[in-house]
Amino acid sequence: MAESSMIGSRIRERRVISGLKQSELARRAGISASYLNLIEHNRRRIGGKTLNKLADILGVAPVLLSEGAEATLISALREAAARSETEGRAGAEAERAEEFAGRFPGWARLLSDLARQRAELESTVKALTDRLAHDPQLAASLHEVISTVTAIRSTASILADTKPLEPEWQSRFHRNINEDSKRLAEGAEALVRYLEQTPDAQSEIMSPQDELHAFLEEHGFHFPVLEGEDGAARIPSVVDRSDRLETQAARSLARTVLEQYARDARLLPAEVMARAVAEHGPDPSAIAAATGTALPAVFRRLAMMPQAEAGPVGLVVCDGSGTLMLRKPALGFTMPRSAAACALWPLYQLLTQPGAPVRLRLRQGEARVLALTVSEEVAPARFDRPALWRPHMLLLPDPGPEAAGPLREVGVNCQVCPIADCAARREPSILGRAF
Repeated sequence: MAESSMIGSRIRERRVISGLKQSELARRAGISASYLNLIEHNRRRIGGKTLNKLADILGVAPVLLSEGAEATLISALREAAARSETEGRAGAEAERAEEFAGRFPGWARLLSDLARQRAELESTVKALTDRLAHDPQLAASLHEVISTVTAIRSTASILADTKPLEPEWQSRFHRNINEDSKRLAEGAEALVRYLEQTPDAQSEIMSPQDELHAFLEEHGFHFPVLEGEDGAARIPSVVDRSDRLETQAARSLARTVLEQYARDARLLPAEVMARAVAEHGPDPSAIAAATGTALPAVFRRLAMMPQAEAGPVGLVVCDGSGTLMLRKPALGFTMPRSAAACALWPLYQLLTQPGAPVRLRLRQGEARVLALTVSEEVAPARFDRPALWRPHMLLLPDPGPEAAGPLREVGVNCQVCPIADCAARREPSILGRAF
């Protein structure tokens, strides 16, 4: 005998949908109308043979009468009822969700869909709010637009307020306004594209830095065409042919990186680098000593070599503000798209001690790497400014504690960092509320 708890309600619902009277269904099933009435009110058990006959008459599978609405539908109704109670509204009868789903399956599915859509909309609103409040790309885009508008206004004020302006200066100011206007149009277009994206949009939102790194990754961070004495002359064609570099800002960043690549290639030619790696492995200290080359250049050359020659090598370069200028991920070590990287990275120790290289094993989730950090002086100190340094962090396979000592646990950035009680934490992690 099948349990009658909700079978009767489902039989009654199907009978009404089919347009059959209770007496007609009872006659065709070979049972009395009074017995069918008791069944439909869930007051009598129903045998398997009778259940199969009723299901056949109603044109449904017996399982739909015996099992009713899917468990996920009933669960969704109960969740919606519970959520209503927690939000302070008069709660629905969660204990009667199965009865409701059995008697009114269409309404049950509709309410379940509405509850799901509401949850998705709330999630979207939260994501948009978080984007407006914390998104570094949005902040940078707005800053670019506002800065450009301010520059245009300043130049226009000079033209309007200075009557006897020499033609040469007038032409220069007009040229500045024209260039700034192009920047403004490009920045505003990028900002509009960014704001039009929904948090779950399939198309990726790209900043100039993102475009640069997509371009570098497409080439494997290796540009054989730039090797040799005249490699720098081929930079414009490499940049112009790329469909990854959509904005002028990204093309400018790419030219800067490729110019450094060409300088390093002249300083440490590919064949010399290949021989050094074959002899010493990816050991930057040994390569620097053997070739008489500074460590930062060796770091960059190692990171820009094909993996088949140098093995997996990652590189992070930042400027004096800590902003990531170049990032080549490797060995499972994750790097953020924005500048807000983990403050525990040894890269940042060189901002206060630029002359003290650091060798340290790092653990980031499941990834374990050896991090070597050195700084490069890009501008000497003067009386009106301090020296400008550019820290580099090279990532190599972890040699183990015997070779390099203990591990330091680090994250990606504070927003997605699971490290509890971190003294360097700037904001709570979205991975949990315990931080």
